[in-house]
Amino acid sequence: MQYILQIDCPDQKGLVHKISGILFKSGLNIIENEEFVDHVNNHFFMRSEVVGGLNKAKIISKLSSVLPRQAHIQLHEKKKKNIVVLVTKEYHCLGDLLVRHHFGELNANILAIVSNHLELKEFCGKFSVPFHHISAEGLERSEHESKVLEIVNPYKAEYLVLAKYMRILTPGFTKNFSNRIINIHHSFLPAFIGAKPYSQAYNRGVKLIGATAHFVNDTLDEGPIITQDVINTNHKNDAKMMAKAGRDVEKIVLSNALKLVFADRVFVYNNKTIIFQ
Repeated sequence: MQYILQIDCPDQKGLVHKISGILFKSGLNIIENEEFVDHVNNHFFMRSEVVGGLNKAKIISKLSSVLPRQAHIQLHEKKKKNIVVLVTKEYHCLGDLLVRHHFGELNANILAIVSNHLELKEFCGKFSVPFHHISAEGLERSEHESKVLEIVNPYKAEYLVLAKYMRILTPGFTKNFSNRIINIHHSFLPAFIGAKPYSQAYNRGVKLIGATAHFVNDTLDEGPIITQDVINTNHKNDAKMMAKAGRDVEKIVLSNALKLVFADRVFVYNNKTIIFQ
C-alpha cells in the first residue's frame, strides 16, 4: 500500500533524521521525499511517499512524540480525491475537467455538478455526471447557499471546485470547507480583483493577461494562491478578445492547480502555499 505523509512544524535540528528513522523502524520504504524550511518564519515542511503496511494511529503517535508540539501531521492512503464542481454558464473549464475525468487524467472522482443556471445541464449529461440546478433567483445569498449545502454535503466531497462559478461565497459557506474550495480567477491576482477583470486590464493597457487558481477564504479573491500563468497581449486586443484568449489560460491553470492539490503536494501556511512539484 502507498501512503502520503505531510508534516509541517517549527524547524529544529534533526527533524528529517527523526522522521525517517521512525518510518524505517516501522518497516516503511520512502520512495519520494521533499523538505523545505521557511527561514523567515523558522518553519519546516516535509512530504514523503512511503510504501508498506502500517498502523496509522501508531505512526502518528510515534511522530508526535519526537516532533515539536505545534506539529501538523497528515498520513493517508494515496488515492483519487472525491470532488463536487460548481458552475454557472461558462463551459470551458468544466469541459476540460470532464474530458480529463472521462479519460482518467484528473486524479479525482467528479461526484456531481451544481449550478445556479440550467445552460450546462445537457452538456453534463453527455458525461453521465449528476447535475443539480439550484436557482438563486429571488433568494437571499444565505438562503441559496443553504440549498447548495443540502445538495453538496451528502456527497462528502474532499474538495469543491469552482469552475467559473460566478457567485461570491459568504463566510458562512466557506467555513464548512477550510482550504478545500479551489477557484479559478480570470486575472493575475492580486491585480484586477472582482468583476470584469478583462475590462479592467484593457482600460489599464496591460501587456500581459493571466489567470490564478487559489483556495477560497473569507476575503474576495485573496485566498492562498496555488498556480498562475500569463500570456502576452497588446493594444490591438479589446476586452472581448482578451477574455477569449484568457479562457485557454484559465483551464490550463485550473488543471495544473488541481493536479498539485489532488496529489497532496500543497501546504497552506500564513495565507500562502508551499508547493512540492
